[in-house]
Amino acid sequence: MGATSDTSQLIDLLKSHPEIGPNLAYVQRIPPREAVTSPFPEDLPEEIVSTLRSRGIEQLYSHQADCWEIVQSGKHAVVVTPTASGKTLCYNMPVLTSALNSPGSKALYLFPTKALSQDQVAELNSVVDGTGKPIKVYTFDGDTPQSARQAIRKQGDVVVTNPDMLHQGILPHHTKWISLFQNLRYVVIDELHIYRGVFGSHMANLIRRLKRVCEFHGSSPQFICCSATIANPKEHAEAVTELPMELIDKSGSPASEKHFVFYNPPIVNEPLGIRASYIKEARRLASVLVQNDVSTIVFALSRLNVEVLTKYLKDEFESGRERLTSGEVVAGYRGGYLPNRRREIEKGLRDGALRGVVATNALELGIDIGSLDAAVLAGYPGTVASTWQQSGRAGRRGRSTVTLLIGRSTPLDQFLMTAPEYFFGSSVEHARINPDNLSVLVDHIKCGAFELPFRKDEQFGHVRPKDLKEILEFLQEGGVVHFSGDQWHWTEDVYPAVNVSLRRIEKGNFVVVRREEESRIIAEVDYGSAITTIYPDAVYMTDGEQYIVDDLDWDDYTNVKVLDELESRRCGPVDVSLGEVQVMTRAVGFKKIKFYTMENVGYGDINLPDLEMDTSSYWFTLPESFLGSFGFSRSDQIDGVLGLANAMHAIAAFNLMSTTHDIHRSVGDKSAEWYVRNSFGDRGIYQSQEGKPSGAKPSLAAFQPTVFLFDNFQGGVGFSQQLYDLHEKLMAQTLSLIAGCKCRGGCPSCVGPAREVGERSKEVAVAILKGLSEESIS
Repeated sequence: MGATSDTSQLIDLLKSHPEIGPNLAYVQRIPPREAVTSPFPEDLPEEIVSTLRSRGIEQLYSHQADCWEIVQSGKHAVVVTPTASGKTLCYNMPVLTSALNSPGSKALYLFPTKALSQDQVAELNSVVDGTGKPIKVYTFDGDTPQSARQAIRKQGDVVVTNPDMLHQGILPHHTKWISLFQNLRYVVIDELHIYRGVFGSHMANLIRRLKRVCEFHGSSPQFICCSATIANPKEHAEAVTELPMELIDKSGSPASEKHFVFYNPPIVNEPLGIRASYIKEARRLASVLVQNDVSTIVFALSRLNVEVLTKYLKDEFESGRERLTSGEVVAGYRGGYLPNRRREIEKGLRDGALRGVVATNALELGIDIGSLDAAVLAGYPGTVASTWQQSGRAGRRGRSTVTLLIGRSTPLDQFLMTAPEYFFGSSVEHARINPDNLSVLVDHIKCGAFELPFRKDEQFGHVRPKDLKEILEFLQEGGVVHFSGDQWHWTEDVYPAVNVSLRRIEKGNFVVVRREEESRIIAEVDYGSAITTIYPDAVYMTDGEQYIVDDLDWDDYTNVKVLDELESRRCGPVDVSLGEVQVMTRAVGFKKIKFYTMENVGYGDINLPDLEMDTSSYWFTLPESFLGSFGFSRSDQIDGVLGLANAMHAIAAFNLMSTTHDIHRSVGDKSAEWYVRNSFGDRGIYQSQEGKPSGAKPSLAAFQPTVFLFDNFQGGVGFSQQLYDLHEKLMAQTLSLIAGCKCRGGCPSCVGPAREVGERSKEVAVAILKGLSEESIS
């Protein structure tokens, strides 16, 4: 640290600052931890030992030594230790040992992003160079030139890639990779905790396909997995690989002193419980840190927030300056930036040329960005694991650090601000996947059939032959496979992997083109985000600059699915259900907000097609007779149910130990005849025509509002089943949250701002929940 030599001085500076000190809700000092080491194993080749010693490594951390012993015994392993604890060496040692002792043996490294792959190749090559041996390490991804690909396929001893490239570029063409698959000794899966939800479900099926191809070529590789701290690492690794795993979770790495600060923005409207903008407070904190020569990373929760904060900080520190080569002080970093720009920023951080970076969780992973002194988290990331992961990006070179977590005016953030002991005393979250999700599974069975014919009575991972046969017969009816000679053969001309995205259900990205510069591409936006970020007349921001969107080239489509109730039970006066639903998303309008003042200067309409998703949901229906017993008007009843759903959404995420992005909520009628709209002050109930909103007010002859909480993933990943089982607990905790909030009539920390959910929303929500509690007991 520059002007502030240690974190204690920095904490004193923050406490004494007149605009910051009063908002420090809690400060936790985490003492340094000494290393636990082990001598180099006797069977570790001397070339590797000498190389490590030349890099200043005289001993291994205990978890590195433990992993070595397990892997050398032939067992599959999963290593779960904190950020910057030396997990990379856990797999590099056995891989390089195999390459030295058994020339011709191969290894496949899988990282979730291209940036991380390239970063790790540089690290591995530095070790390889030290051995003096001709071990070929190559990156194989979408940026690899066509001229180099044949050489990599034939000569690569260690191939470093990502799941997307394995899915679309390697497995479909496995006959060109005979040398790799015949001699594959190790498969390394790093950042295992990333593979959750849809991505994780796809990943598990991708590994099924990989093992199937390996078996065909006569190899049976050993798997080494590494992960940040999660609650169920062994279970998760076994779910992804469908192999027995040995767990190494006792870290021997040292840890520097850390101060963890909870910062709660001041209340600016006490009756409404509204706090100052957490974005403005993040700007204030980052400004103080950068002004005091404290190298800082700011994590924002969305790409838009990254751009807003980047603009604010650039306006303050770079007035009249040019880019990195001419003294750039702060940069933004997120998905959608072009690769060269991301590499430029990463280099600036490693070299110390940049003093600050504003990023999404794209920098949460282990990309080497050098030594940073402070992390500012603009809003709770949603999980304990992600919070510690982001905090760990500062102080990666053994220096003391500070993390500032800024609370938003949301139920979960405010809960943590008032009860920090929960955060420091709680376990981290579980990683959950559902590889047998039908839509995901069918896609990968198509891909598998293209790669190799399915044999009669073959098993695909844990999918039994009988179930696999049913799916293949279904595909045969669609004309994509054919049964002949006791095998199912692919019959289409194109390979199916090109149409299957591992990370989302939607197909493809949109590119953002700046027309005035000969149609220069300046960014990319994923399909699902386009509807709310690059609609016509939107203000799109990238690298702190603003652009007006002229046009969005969007193809319309229609996809209608049927609802199915799978389970149902009575709980007091309500029916609680679990089933399959179709979710339609429509962006209806936007606000124009002024920078700095946040002044609302107008509205606009968005006219784009609806996004539809089939998923699983838990829901409960409130009978009209029950709601009518409280004496509230129909409008107030709607407000109360909406407020109840808002609070319950946060409580559900809390119980699932997931983020509020993993599950979504909706209020409407389970027959989809009407729904509640709550945007731009136009709160109310609206008629739907065949699932499409018409805007007409319904008659509501039978008014029975239903609260839906659904998996925000195509086909679902199992969250809804857990919520269905937890219904009574959810009701009790939601009542406790709302009734215990000190606001008068509703605020962002409980049911939502009164102006958005109604003046009596809190009162009605409490009455409904108390009524449900009393009738359930009776």
